[in-house]
Parts: sequence; C-alpha cells; structure tokens
Amino acid sequence: MIEFRKILCPVDLDDTALSALEYARDIAQKNGATLYLLNVARIPAADMDAPVAIGPHPHWEQAAQRSLAQIAAQWLQGRVAYEVIVRGGIPETVIVEVAAELDIDLIVMSTHGRTGIVHFILGSVAETVIRESGCPVLIVKSKPVAGEDSATSRKS
Repeated sequence: MIEFRKILCPVDLDDTALSALEYARDIAQKNGATLYLLNVARIPAADMDAPVAIGPHPHWEQAAQRSLAQIAAQWLQGRVAYEVIVRGGIPETVIVEVAAELDIDLIVMSTHGRTGIVHFILGSVAETVIRESGCPVLIVKSKPVAGEDSATSRKS
C-alpha cells in the first residue's frame, strides 16, 4: 500500500487553491502525514520594470508568509501536522525544487483550468510540475468562487 508521509500543497493565496488544500488536508489526516504549504512569491526578474528586492526577506515574501500562516491556522490547525514555506522565484521551478529537497511523497495542487490562447500564453504551472516532479501529483480543479458562475470560472 502506498503511504504518504510528506505532502506538498502549493497555495497561490487565492480561492482556487482552497479546493486542493481540502484534498491535501484530508489525505494528510488519513495517512498521519505532515502537510507542507508552499507559496511561491513571484520575484520580478532583473529585466522587468519592477525593482528587485535586496536582502533575504523582501516585502512580498513577508506578506505571503503572513497570509499563508492565516490560511494554515484556519484550515489545518489541530487537524494535521503542517509547515508553512514561502520562497521567491518562478512557481513551477520552486515547487519541483521544494518537493525534491523535502523528499515529498505527493504534491496536491489546484489548476486554474485555463484553455485556448490564455493557456498557450500563460502556460500551466500544473503541467510543468507533473512533467518535472519526481513524485505523484494530484491536480484538483478549482471550484467556482461564490458569486461566479461556472461559465465564468472556466474562462479564467
């Protein structure tokens, strides 16, 4: 039987990640696993028009750490063992790197479900993680946000 002892759940700090977080939490509970919540604070590249932060703890990483800690407290506190991780960089690259560093058994993540030209232009973090990860990846389709109809959510 496959046992999951270390589960990684990337969280992008919007409502789309909460569907995956529910699955990850339930799988962690059933397996007695530790759940690692990861947020990748996208750091501007040097060739972008945004300034690059200097120092080990830029503002956006600190803000992400606070937000992720709040989500963890609300969704996980007292239910599973968990750790909150915030890293800067390109999401798909960092997710794969962290999974390898921590010897993760399962990645549970959501997808925005983009299709067509939007998918072509923006790509898919989930697709890259599936291709490059050394462990199984469970992709959870995000649920529509309250007040958003299913047609709208499929277009995003």
